[in-house]
Amino acid sequence: MVASATSQTRYVPVVGWPDVPHGMSFREATSVGVGPDGRVYVFNRSQWPVMVFDTAGRFLDTWGAGEFVRPHGIAFDGEGNVYLTDVGLHTVQKRTPDGRMLMQIGEPRTPSPLHSGIPFNQPTQVAVHPRTGEFFVSDGYGNSAVHRFSPDGRLMQSWGEPGDGPGQFSLPHAICFVGDDRVLVADRENFRLQLFTLDGEFVTQKHMHKPQALFAGLGDDTNIYVAEGRSVPLMEAAMRLGRRVTVLDRDLNEVTRFGNATGGEAPDQFISPHGIAIDADGSVYVAEVSYTALGSRLPVPQEVVSLRKWRRVDGSGSEGELPATAIPGYLAGMRTDGPGAAPPVNSPFASTRA
Repeated sequence: MVASATSQTRYVPVVGWPDVPHGMSFREATSVGVGPDGRVYVFNRSQWPVMVFDTAGRFLDTWGAGEFVRPHGIAFDGEGNVYLTDVGLHTVQKRTPDGRMLMQIGEPRTPSPLHSGIPFNQPTQVAVHPRTGEFFVSDGYGNSAVHRFSPDGRLMQSWGEPGDGPGQFSLPHAICFVGDDRVLVADRENFRLQLFTLDGEFVTQKHMHKPQALFAGLGDDTNIYVAEGRSVPLMEAAMRLGRRVTVLDRDLNEVTRFGNATGGEAPDQFISPHGIAIDADGSVYVAEVSYTALGSRLPVPQEVVSLRKWRRVDGSGSEGELPATAIPGYLAGMRTDGPGAAPPVNSPFASTRA
């Protein structure tokens, strides 16, 4: 495990990561997680909804075909079990690392009443407490609540309602722990993070640009990693509005950030960051809803880049990048057009095709 990032820490994109087998695709990789086994699990919206890679990008496994409607979030407990949210099924599932179902909460395809505070209406993400095994669920697109469950799936507590005041939400989209006594919620459409005690007592808030994903660092890494999404359509061509990863300390102060000032497919750009995870070397994995944000809006709808790895420079984990001789050709085929997309600025990858 690595130590916390500092203002001097740098992250560089691993170009071309991962190696997806011919004939398979993500369509869009909505979320990504790194299990205790060190494997990278990609929850996506293709016919292969869970794909598993090693950190070098080699394909290892896939499971879940035909078992999900609209994949959304992925998380792990300390034993390696996988927690998956599906906004089409309105469920939270707990599975083994090879996909065997252990528990399902929620009646499939049966949402709770809109903004009722009752689980679930399009739940978005799960965070499993590292000490107690209790898990918290942000819920969601059709609800404005956080739910706390016992390790065996018993509902212990819920809080939240629609609004923009403390303890109110406008699309709670992600959740993670800050230490072992506070819980952080990405209140996406209120453009803020809200910090609570484990009992739901409001502590503080911080403005962020459309926070879509959260990840708490592991071991000695006490940072919080925030994936900030794209702007509203009116402003999506503007620079420096979201489409980045921001690293915070536990007091929610900014430590560093990375991502080009413009959005697009180039290796140092983002389109719409939606899921985030960190491995033991400090490398950052970002899943993006890129088909929704860009690919579906092109004259001929098509898949675009939706999964990226950024290597922490003071860590290891450089495997998986394309050979240096292949990178110019790879960049030549990258799109820099379409809604909200532009060539990268101040970038070694600025030679992409216009």
